[in-house]
Amino acid sequence: MKWSPQDAMQAYLHTLQLLKCQTHSNDEDCTFGTRNIIRPQCMEFISALAAGNQAKLMVQVTSHQGINPLTIALAVAAKHTKARFVCILHQLQDLENCRAQLSCYDLEDAVELVHGNPCEVIMEFKNIDFAVIDCKFEGFSRLFEIIDVNPRGTIVVVSNILERGIGASFGEVIKGRTGLECVTRSIGEGMELTRIGLMNCCKPQKKRFKRFHVITFED
Repeated sequence: MKWSPQDAMQAYLHTLQLLKCQTHSNDEDCTFGTRNIIRPQCMEFISALAAGNQAKLMVQVTSHQGINPLTIALAVAAKHTKARFVCILHQLQDLENCRAQLSCYDLEDAVELVHGNPCEVIMEFKNIDFAVIDCKFEGFSRLFEIIDVNPRGTIVVVSNILERGIGASFGEVIKGRTGLECVTRSIGEGMELTRIGLMNCCKPQKKRFKRFHVITFED
């Protein structure tokens, strides 16, 4: 994915501004009830990362808690890059309530809210460029196996990894796929980021040195 510093900066500053508004807001509908779950710098970083990489298709899998600050981060990125952002909600979540929360930040048009089993819904999307998966969703391990990533470059953020227990991380699952390589890093409390790309199958070419023979003639 081609990096755009301008898009990254715009998304970062936009998310920062929304975070300040949320901190000073007295409207319970706009706070998600999760101010202390995700550190502010992670929101700004993830939004900038998604926008800067110009992700065309972004998918978030939420838990029963519904939309959260990461939803806002990706929505901001989608708004700046005109990307498609799909948020898969738990069936118990009220769509109208979620839209109302997003409208507090003028982001309701940047997110496609979808009800359904994430393991089934996510099969509809191919070559996902950026994904966020909440380990509080019971079927997260299945998602790790079936998600269709863009082999040219995908970033997957996994949140609430303490809920994963002793299960395999997303990076460990991806390493089992032929032709792909990945790097996983911790980016905050309870969060991991995995960057995926094609494995470099080209072996470095050995330098060839020409041999020169010096012949002398004597009279």
